[in-house]
Amino acid sequence: MRDVVRAYIEKYQLLTESLPVLVGVSGGADSIALLTLLVESGYSCIAAHCNFHLRGDESMRDEQFTREYAGQLNVPFLKVDFDTRQYAAERHLSIEMAARELRYNWFEEQRLTTGAQAIAVAHHRDDSVETLLMNLVRGTGIRGMSGIRPRNGFVVRPLLVVSRADILEWLAKRNLMYVTDCTNESDAYTRNFIRLRVLPLLEELNPSVKTAIARTSEHLAAAEAVYLHVVEEARGRVVKPGDRLSIAALMLYPSPDAILYELLKTYNFTRLVAEAVYLSLTKEPGKVFYSSTHRLIKDRDYLLLSPLVKEEAKEYMLTGCEQNWSGPVELSFEKVVIKEDFHIRKDKNIAYFDYDKLTFPLTLRTWKEGDWFIPFGMKGRKKLSDYFSDRKFSRLDKEQTWLLCSGDAVIWVVGERPDNRFCLDKMTKSVLVVHFFPTKSESK
Repeated sequence: MRDVVRAYIEKYQLLTESLPVLVGVSGGADSIALLTLLVESGYSCIAAHCNFHLRGDESMRDEQFTREYAGQLNVPFLKVDFDTRQYAAERHLSIEMAARELRYNWFEEQRLTTGAQAIAVAHHRDDSVETLLMNLVRGTGIRGMSGIRPRNGFVVRPLLVVSRADILEWLAKRNLMYVTDCTNESDAYTRNFIRLRVLPLLEELNPSVKTAIARTSEHLAAAEAVYLHVVEEARGRVVKPGDRLSIAALMLYPSPDAILYELLKTYNFTRLVAEAVYLSLTKEPGKVFYSSTHRLIKDRDYLLLSPLVKEEAKEYMLTGCEQNWSGPVELSFEKVVIKEDFHIRKDKNIAYFDYDKLTFPLTLRTWKEGDWFIPFGMKGRKKLSDYFSDRKFSRLDKEQTWLLCSGDAVIWVVGERPDNRFCLDKMTKSVLVVHFFPTKSESK
């Protein structure tokens, strides 16, 4: 078995002999086999033991046994004590989840302290089969069907290539002792229930069911690699600058709903919300969806994503005397007396107003339903909503557009059109010149 495990380590490049490896050792059969195999294979090991204090005298027995066995192998021994029940209660976790969090958090702390290259844990092939079945019962995608991975960050699992039966047979041949966890014989925990109740029933249908499931898991892991490659390719084609998802590009893929879920998962959208977004693609624009961190607006041709931000003031008072003003937009103001050399630049980011027609202070605000203005060059009033539609503004564009107002009147749709009523005429003596400095995302 040592050669099989060594070949598996080399195949997945799990460990090197040049650096120490932290080995999680409970004292049970699997971890004793792992520690022994790694030491005999020439790896520099550090035994790390967690005492969760869940089984009374058995917990102390396990700690003492593990300490003594590490001493027999001349392996450094580290241990920690946890009040697992209190930790679980404080965080509203199951005992299983609490123990897992405590264990891996401590392992990582010790890895950093000792300079270990990795944390080796004793999951074997049967564990991977049980994990797949647990995920299947709970509901999972392709990732959950690929079982336990050989490597997850700094955590490595050299025994995934062998079964529980292989390990017990190897230990028996070597006359190696180990401790038995009484909870392994109880079906009070989900994993144990699958191990003790579900798998035996499946083995009545197929005595080699564990091997069959493990083989299927390997195939699905390979399929997952292809799937993730396609998802990343789609990300490059579908996601446009400014967190815009092209609906047309998305619909070119055979399973656009699956691609959409993977892309939206990056923005913390759940599968249910992603499904609702997909169903909205053929409907009218304007539907809004939320994740814990982002908002998505279904527009005509794009899905528009923006981070959720704390609501800030949507109205700002401006004296018009500021040389430079910085807020949600960047503006500068300059009062100019008309002379012979005065000229107007044709630039939508610069607006010219008859100073004497204005009421100060000016107001900068976002638009609201019912707003209107008289666009420069026109005589009749136009609703902002109609102006936005004519300009094919997305909902996000509308929300990011600011209005400069004098009293209740809109004098400038910033970066767009000024109001004709406040523009220069033959009687104008003084001009308020307002510059708008758009960011790249504000440039239309």
